[in-house]
Amino acid sequence: MIQLYGVAGSPFVRKVLFVLAVKELPFEHIQQMPFARDPEYLKINPLGKIPSLRDGDVLLCDSTVICEYLEDAYPEHPVYPLDIPGKARARWLEELAGSRVTELAAGIFFQRYMRPKVLKQEPDEALIEKIINKQLPPMLDYLESQVPGEGFLFGDNITLADVSLLSPFVNAGYAGFAVDPSRWPVFVGFMERVKSQPVVARLLAESAAAMGQA
Repeated sequence: MIQLYGVAGSPFVRKVLFVLAVKELPFEHIQQMPFARDPEYLKINPLGKIPSLRDGDVLLCDSTVICEYLEDAYPEHPVYPLDIPGKARARWLEELAGSRVTELAAGIFFQRYMRPKVLKQEPDEALIEKIINKQLPPMLDYLESQVPGEGFLFGDNITLADVSLLSPFVNAGYAGFAVDPSRWPVFVGFMERVKSQPVVARLLAESAAAMGQA
């Protein structure tokens, strides 16, 4: 059976959970916090990051690598577009979401959720203001231009790229941040459609429970 290492609250683990759910693949979810310095887990992923996935003799780290493996190994119920240009664009948006978008959203999450709730420290409000008012708006302007006014990125069927764009903002939402619908109405509407898709709605409920947000 497939084994997935990670926690449901992670936006990167959430991507893999989505793929496993869409493809209806049974798996064992092994709870693993990132950077826990667990010697046994470091044998699996020397970076200490999550997720990692074991499928028989195959052992993989990094959410994108894992999702692409699952798409190739279990092609039924695809989570990427089938055409070459669409698949390339989906991978670009997934990469953008997993790099710069997550970096900015994670900054909000760390300052307003992790520091006060876990580390018992005061958040750096100057840094938060910089992220929200200076760094994030140009990225949201770009995302506003990339998502459709109806449906999902590649038509009526949701893909991993849709979930990847939503996921960082879910975690920022745990820290009280919300994208301004008056300034970015198309992107906010898009996120609401992704959230309401049944598989995603279930995963978000599980994630919220794991984060104490339910």
